[in-house]
Amino acid sequence: MLDAVEARVIGALVEKAVTTPDYYPLTLNALVNACNQTSNRDPVMALDAAAVTRALESLRDKRLAFVFEGAASRVTKYGHKFAETLGLSGPETAVLCVLLLRGPQTVGEIRGRTGRLHEFAALAEVESTLQSLAARAPQPLVVRLPRQSGFKESRYAHLLSGSPEVVPAEPPAAAATGAAAAGAAEGDRLARLEQEVADLRRELAELKAQLGEFRPPPA
Repeated sequence: MLDAVEARVIGALVEKAVTTPDYYPLTLNALVNACNQTSNRDPVMALDAAAVTRALESLRDKRLAFVFEGAASRVTKYGHKFAETLGLSGPETAVLCVLLLRGPQTVGEIRGRTGRLHEFAALAEVESTLQSLAARAPQPLVVRLPRQSGFKESRYAHLLSGSPEVVPAEPPAAAATGAAAAGAAEGDRLARLEQEVADLRRELAELKAQLGEFRPPPA
């Protein structure tokens, strides 16, 4: 199971291996910057080198990351074994990567955000990939979350950090109470408008009567 920092570090490594292959494996400084990006990250983090280093050590113990010390490199660099260790296909790796970096998302959001990692031909392909990840044995890797009140689509979350926190949908009783309150408020508003119209009509009638008193008698 991954903590929040480990999830961000492995997600950044997977992303950069595809999007910036000329600079991969990454130096520690480059990896820190990748983790702390303000774009394509939710939540935005402010990790220091020490936190990223600790996460890398834990990921290496889990066989998800490795240290690269090639002869041409003068500094230590880091890579991932995410797909190999978990036995993931390219589409599955792309889906998990965006879920790790950006949190729960709808099928449409996943498709739109995986374009640089894997080009899904249609939403059906994303759904098929999600179903495959949700059916993984011995444990599923993604879960479909209950649809939130006010939203048309359900979101999916990864399970690499355990079960995600679920925001409960609005209870039916609360929804009914809210609808009843809204109906009562609308009824009050209409009643006030009707009363105002009646008052205006009465005032108009009184003005007409007053004007009639000042009219000279017919010649």
